[in-house]
Amino acid sequence: MSCSNCSKNNNETPRGCKSNGNCSTNGCDQRSVFNWLSDIDKLSTNEEIHVELSFKNGRKSFALNANKIPIQMGDTVVVDVSFGIDIANVSLVGELVLHQMQRKNNKLKDKDLPIILRKANTEDLKKWKVAKERERDIMIRSREIAVQNNLVMKISDVELQADEKKAIFYYTADKRIDFRELVKKLAEEFKTKIEMKQIGARQESSRIGGLGSCGRELCCSTWMTDFRSVNTKAARYQQLSLNPQKLAGQCGKLKCCLNYELDQYVEQVNKFPSPKRKLFSRTEKATHFKTDVFRELMWYVIYSEETKMTNVVCFSIEDVRNIQELNEKNEKPEKLATYTIQAEIKEKEDYLNVVGQDDVNRFNDRFKKNKKKKRKKSKR
Repeated sequence: MSCSNCSKNNNETPRGCKSNGNCSTNGCDQRSVFNWLSDIDKLSTNEEIHVELSFKNGRKSFALNANKIPIQMGDTVVVDVSFGIDIANVSLVGELVLHQMQRKNNKLKDKDLPIILRKANTEDLKKWKVAKERERDIMIRSREIAVQNNLVMKISDVELQADEKKAIFYYTADKRIDFRELVKKLAEEFKTKIEMKQIGARQESSRIGGLGSCGRELCCSTWMTDFRSVNTKAARYQQLSLNPQKLAGQCGKLKCCLNYELDQYVEQVNKFPSPKRKLFSRTEKATHFKTDVFRELMWYVIYSEETKMTNVVCFSIEDVRNIQELNEKNEKPEKLATYTIQAEIKEKEDYLNVVGQDDVNRFNDRFKKNKKKKRKKSKR
């Protein structure tokens, strides 16, 4: 069930996909879970019963293999759902499925889970393919109907069941939408059961996909399974400018990658003296301006009562801690300038043409040689 891009064999547990799950082959899933219990003996009697299934755009669900069909990860199976029959890929089997159900707080009992009927045959796959090809046309038509009903909403995706008896419409909206009339018209138009699901901007970006500012595919559409809250504190801890155009992702929200290194920054910043406390000398007062986490330096704006002027200076964290300890004892140094240091300013290196490939005249010698050869041939 694997392709040539997958680093796995047909009889082995998937170890990864070289195409990052983008080859659309049965069994490939961008958010697949590594089955670390695959080489361990059976731990419970229900190991062969519970199965995790993957639907469109990584939507996961659990099913019951009541008939104990011999299936493995990557197989395509036919599932008996509440409204007809659907087709899905097996994303996980074995003991780890029970751990996934507990982690996702799945409270459905076995009798409420959909049942796997059989492995999908050629006819089932053909019907599934026809249903998938209709999804784009249905989405475009549904958007037109929503505009005709003056509904301020965006239908971002449509998931059609394999037997076309049910369609799930994913939409985004800033306010609460009364779509009862819309559901009636959609049911009349497509002759199927309609289900509306509202998703957030991050979930919409995850389903659509795209490229981030880093030049790589979006994390939310490749490997992320949950969305943690991101606030401006993450940018402040990392000394980033609060520029919405640079901090916002494709979804219009703050980038999820702001949380990736946040713990390391918080741990490092906690080692610094409190920036809220001002520094005092006999004639000066210093207020914290910024912190250089990597070089362990703190910048302060000093106001002198003698000269009535301000100046930006740099302190090491040890000197800042020493001055704060003196101020706690109601002692003030003569001048703060005795503690300041000169921060090294790294000059930006200009572009260096190391290989020499950007020289404008690099082809001149070659052209001259070619001209000489042509002249010799013409003389002959």
